[in-house]
Amino acid sequence: MFQDVVDLRAFYDSAPGRVTARLIRRQIRKLWPDITGMDVMGLGYAPPYLDIFRAHARHVISIMPAAQGVIRWPRYNGDPEKDGTHRYRGNLTALAHEGNLPVKDAAIDRIIMVHILEHSPESRALLREVWRTLAPGGRVIVVVPNRLGLWARTDRTPFGHGTPFSALQLRRLFSDNMLTPIRTTSALHLPPFKRRSLLSLMSSLETIGQRWWHNLAGVLIIEAEKQIYATGSRVEQNNPRHKHVNRPAIAGNQFDS
Repeated sequence: MFQDVVDLRAFYDSAPGRVTARLIRRQIRKLWPDITGMDVMGLGYAPPYLDIFRAHARHVISIMPAAQGVIRWPRYNGDPEKDGTHRYRGNLTALAHEGNLPVKDAAIDRIIMVHILEHSPESRALLREVWRTLAPGGRVIVVVPNRLGLWARTDRTPFGHGTPFSALQLRRLFSDNMLTPIRTTSALHLPPFKRRSLLSLMSSLETIGQRWWHNLAGVLIIEAEKQIYATGSRVEQNNPRHKHVNRPAIAGNQFDS
């Protein structure tokens, strides 16, 4: 079952949520240091991880699953922590069913999936949609709770909900859906602290944890690439509706901020 979008936003607005996002963003940035001129899409609750790409990507959008709900993003114009303002600018989010994304075939260069795969009852249909929307050579990063990690054992954070994965399970799921796993990393190597004095410890010891006890990390972060076949028969045989259903494209002016 999906977490409600209001609960997800509340977590990322909190001090533990901001530290969590910062540590995961650090690993995402290492995997994708340069996305200049690319089209980037977030699936699930991805806004905390998309802002880092807006300055250099050509377009950045966020699609949230219908069972989770949707919020407006970008949320602020300015820094609310500094000036207390909540001025809105534009909207780059949409609500959709995860098995039927409103995006053209082969339209997206990079996809980030957060807070979606572990909740989706239709994981195969979701990953087939990811394959369909990715451009040739396109890549996807999936962030999921680690089955062996402490974060999956408490419901104080969003990563304590849904079905956690092992790295092997995730790689097999990718391979079964025509996505080739490339690199695996991890984040959140200390328990999910709430006290501010311990939150700084999470940041300072993250590198040490990744080196010495990465198998116990809170989340797994896996990058995969779209497989291209000589014919499109595999997708069409498994998803015959792709032959007949025309999905609406997201217009270019909807991307622009």
